Amino acid sequence: MRRFLTTFAVTAAIAGGTFLGAGGFQAAPDTLDRTQTVGSITVNIGEMRQQVADLRRKAAQLDRLGERDAARKARAQADALQRRIDAIIAAEENN
Repeated sequence: MRRFLTTFAVTAAIAGGTFLGAGGFQAAPDTLDRTQTVGSITVNIGEMRQQVADLRRKAAQLDRLGERDAARKARAQADALQRRIDAIIAAEENN
């Protein structure tokens, strides 16, 4: 019985020290803020798709007006936005 109480006391002291010691270590507030904001990004896919459609419509209109360089830039923006949408969807599916 005496051995059991000694073992129990030592185990309780180690466990209590671990719990008390764990409370003393805290990360810097800067690190906590950064990790909280990184994981909480909200994206509206429908709005982004509408922007792609608007850019493609704008490119077609610029082509009709003869502004080939501006149309090419609008198409490049639409393609870049579409790639970003695809990457976001792929990341969601893989996560």
